Order: sequence, then structure tokens, then C-alpha cells
Amino acid sequence: MGNSPLSGAVIAVAGAGGPAGRATLIRLAEAGATVVAADNDPERLAEAVDAARYAAGGATVTGEPVDLLDLDSTHAWAAHIVEEFGRVDGLVHLVGGWRGSETFTKTSLDDWDFLELLLIRTVQHTSLAFHEALQESERGRYVLISASGATKPTAGNAAYSAAKAAAEAWTLAMGDYFRKAGGAGGPTSAATILVVKALVHEAMRAERPHAKFAGFTDVTDLAEAITDVWNKSAAEVNGNRLWLTEQP
Repeated sequence: MGNSPLSGAVIAVAGAGGPAGRATLIRLAEAGATVVAADNDPERLAEAVDAARYAAGGATVTGEPVDLLDLDSTHAWAAHIVEEFGRVDGLVHLVGGWRGSETFTKTSLDDWDFLELLLIRTVQHTSLAFHEALQESERGRYVLISASGATKPTAGNAAYSAAKAAAEAWTLAMGDYFRKAGGAGGPTSAATILVVKALVHEAMRAERPHAKFAGFTDVTDLAEAITDVWNKSAAEVNGNRLWLTEQP
């Protein structure tokens, strides 16, 4: 742990209450990071934080309910982390959600309204709230989890794929900010995208024991990939999509 690039790092995790969040909190804590989790469900957040503390042997893992759809609340969360721990070395964006339709013609624009808030607005708010602190860090990373559908949309996933593509574009723009801030020496912080087809976890396998989940990424493997972002230089990952499934 002491030799880990994450040893002593302060990492914020947005959308930490789900299975992917729980796995990520555990892995980051095991790697030596101080982890500050946020979710809009206080009960689910508390369970995830307790699980990470237990699994990582008493590591510093805290949780705070935050409304990421409110820019002022998101800024306040970032400021509170800096005030308490002195810095922020990473923001992992795990806020997710899905809505689809049988066909393209049956797409509901209500789905777009829902996904635009969940998948785009939260990315905008977290990136704007945390970018300055991440740039000031010597190992700042903004990590977005995206889906392969953003690159190759299917007819029934128009709203979801478009929202994911917009979130990716916003994150890549943040990467350009880090590139320019680094000047001739190259970026010292990075915004990067981890791309999956979909996620799978133990409960899903238990519910569907005969399903193959082909191309899916297990949440524990996702957590490992997130942690590995800090093993690479900022120049290697900044403004890049890192594929955890077959690239279409």
C-alpha cells in the first residue's frame, strides 16, 4: 500500500451507492487512498461506506449525501473535501442510469430529459466543481465511466447513447483544459474515460445463473481499472478512452 500511487491520495467518488460504487470504494481504500463518497441515497451510501471501511481494515472512507444536480451543492462538496483534507487528487464519476425503447420510432423524449440530467448534468457539475483542485494536484484524475453505445449507438438506445456521447465530449474538453494548463511540459492532471459494454455484479449472476453476460465488465474489474488510472502518467490517459470491452 505504501508504494501505491494512491497511497495518501484523496479521491472523491460520485454515485458511490451502487454495486460499482461499493467495489470502487473498497479497491481505492485498499490501495491506500482516503475516499470521500457521495450518493443521493443516504442509506445506500452508508452501507457502501461501511463495507469499504470493513474490507479495507479501517481505512479512511467517508460519505456525504450530495445533490449532484445542484451546482452549488456540488461546489460545496468539493470545497468541503479541500477544507477537510487539504486537496483532491481524483474524482470518479459513477452516476449511472439507463432507459431504452423497443425501436427507434418508439423512443420517448421523456427518457432523454431523465438521462440528460443524470448522465450529462452531473458530469458538468462535478467537472466544474472539481477541475481547479484536480489541476492543482500532482496526480489529479477525473474518471468517467461510459458505454460502448456512445461510439456505436443502437436504434433502441438513442437517448442513452446520445447522453453518454455528450458526457464523453464534455470530459474530453476537460482533458483539453488539463493539456493546455500543463503547457510545454505536458499535462500533470488528466480527464479520462473508461468504456464498458455494461456492468455485471454478483447479484445479477445469482438472479440469472445461466446468463453469459458476454462482453460485460464485472464491477470488481472496473474498480481495478479505475485504480490503475493512477498507475499511468497523466499524458498517457488524458483525453483518452480506455476500453474495457471490445471496441466496436
